[in-house]
Amino acid sequence: MRVVFAGTPEVAVPSLQLLMDSPQHEVVGVISRPDAASGRGRSVVRSPVASLADEHGLEVITPRRLTDPGVLDRLRTWRPDCGAVVAYGGLVPAGLLDLPTHGWINLHFSVLPAWRGAAPVQHAIAAGDEVTGASTFQLEEGLDTGPVYGLITENIGPADTSGDLLERLSKAGAHLLLSTLDGVDSGTLMPVAQTAAGVSHAPKVDVDDARIRWDLPAHIVDRRIRAHTPAPGAWTTLDGARIKVGPVTPLEVPDEPTRPAPGELVVAKRSVDVGTATRPVRLSWVQPPGKKAMPAADWARGAHLGDGTVVE
Repeated sequence: MRVVFAGTPEVAVPSLQLLMDSPQHEVVGVISRPDAASGRGRSVVRSPVASLADEHGLEVITPRRLTDPGVLDRLRTWRPDCGAVVAYGGLVPAGLLDLPTHGWINLHFSVLPAWRGAAPVQHAIAAGDEVTGASTFQLEEGLDTGPVYGLITENIGPADTSGDLLERLSKAGAHLLLSTLDGVDSGTLMPVAQTAAGVSHAPKVDVDDARIRWDLPAHIVDRRIRAHTPAPGAWTTLDGARIKVGPVTPLEVPDEPTRPAPGELVVAKRSVDVGTATRPVRLSWVQPPGKKAMPAADWARGAHLGDGTVVE
């Protein structure tokens, strides 16, 4: 099939690579989000998907919106049999949905209808789910509501961050997407409508969502930090300065008189613990403003922190 591919971040790269390597399909064009400022120097860079497409000589368009003038005409010149979407970062408008012969097939990182929306992996970890997965489905005007072609499942480990889980799902999901396109091309695969039961929503997460609430129970603090690692990055403040915090380890419950209050630090030579609403958690790494991430004990020593210091 002639396939137009729409994707932007690193998690979409394995899918594009697998489609380019497939003898059964031809990637005729790529749609990605516009080049954006990145890094401390704020230099403008191509998206990972656009960069890969450039390396292989594929034509790439980067409209601000798919309703922009010229997008429809460009897609018509590509004459796609199917569109494949992986973490593109924008909606395919109604006017483009029927352009490819077989419509658009989206690879989504959840077992639909659970966690429809922009951040399914982050919400699954934060909710304490033990199993998630990936689904391929037919795009329609509703948000992630289309009929499903196929799915895979993936266990969520007790130490998994959203970065860990997305890396695994991006690779396994690429094979699911390819097999779905193979089945659609051969006419042997038909989508099945999603059930009305079990629907949950996963809206986009932002920096404010990633602020740590030390007054929550330790297991919730643990989940929420892992859900926002590496992006947008879990954070707290010390004396008004924002610091990023890596995954934590919940500890045994100390006796009530010695239990630190929520946000209170317990500093030792090789460890830094923080109080929560239940038991304390042990920090792994900390990234102060303008510096690289470092072991929590090194951070506390360099900042001359002691027991009783409070982060908020």
